[in-house]
Amino acid sequence: MSGEGPAPDKRSHAPGKTPEPSGVDLARVALRAAKEAARARGAAAQQKKQARRGGLRSGARADGRDPMALGAAISRLINERGWEAPAAVGGVMGRWPQIVGEDVAKHCVPERYDEDERVLVVRCDSTAWATNLRLLAPTLVARLNEDLGHGTVRMIKVQGPGGPAHRFGPLRAPGSTGPGDTYG
Repeated sequence: MSGEGPAPDKRSHAPGKTPEPSGVDLARVALRAAKEAARARGAAAQQKKQARRGGLRSGARADGRDPMALGAAISRLINERGWEAPAAVGGVMGRWPQIVGEDVAKHCVPERYDEDERVLVVRCDSTAWATNLRLLAPTLVARLNEDLGHGTVRMIKVQGPGGPAHRFGPLRAPGSTGPGDTYG
């Protein structure tokens, strides 16, 4: 054996050049960067939490975040969304028998309200009741507008009974429209 010492290091240590970082050095740099990023995220979360705390507290004065009765909350929602007319007409459909009378309500039912055209569509169970309701329509429009506000209902469109589907069987008279009411 020769008396030589340990093998020389293969990395160059030339003057003016920095040595390349080893695995341990790279791990330290990565750990330091991760800690700084975590601190920054924590500081941002803390600021967000403090801002949220200040925003959730209700003071001594009333504001929009305070609890309110259900009826008041629904009224506020209807006003904010602009649903006054559809809600009022929906109330009319629920009170239909009181508005038109029990006899008419038994045979004529409101189906829908077209808000753009301001037309209330009513379906009757026979042609006789449809004719009767057409004669009463101007009076009903006036009564509805008294209740809902002027101009809410412009006209009532009366529809007759919806007959059964026309099925043509083997015993059909040529040219007939099939069974059903005479409405048309």
